[in-house]
Amino acid sequence: MRTAFDFSPLYRSSIGFDRVFNLLENASRLQAVDNWPPYDIARTGENSYRITIAVAGFAEGDLDITLEPNLLVVTGERNEEEGAEYLHRGLAALRFARRFELADHVKVGGASLANGLLIIDLVREVPEEMKPRRIAIAAGDATAKVAQI
Repeated sequence: MRTAFDFSPLYRSSIGFDRVFNLLENASRLQAVDNWPPYDIARTGENSYRITIAVAGFAEGDLDITLEPNLLVVTGERNEEEGAEYLHRGLAALRFARRFELADHVKVGGASLANGLLIIDLVREVPEEMKPRRIAIAAGDATAKVAQI
């Protein structure tokens, strides 16, 4: 049974939030549980975040990080050792693709691989023209002037 939310009342008073409503709609859909590789998402500052993914056994060449508009995709594929006969297989050698939806103006600050952990730093950089501004009210026929807050 799928429960759908009706966002139509929000459309009357909100402009430009179509993407948010689409994200909420997609999040409510039943998705397969994908819990490998494990990862953490941490807020490291007011405008900075860090994603840490456990990728033990993967080398730098086995991993790929792609930034698309509002989407960060991390993929990994390990090459098999040729000629090895495994008596027990306990280390995962699975291919994976992990997707992270990013808010507007979030950019990758850097990535590093150490001790089996892939660390991706993210920074939100809001352009100056997008920051709040105070609008002065002019008397009479004067043109309104904009001042930075």
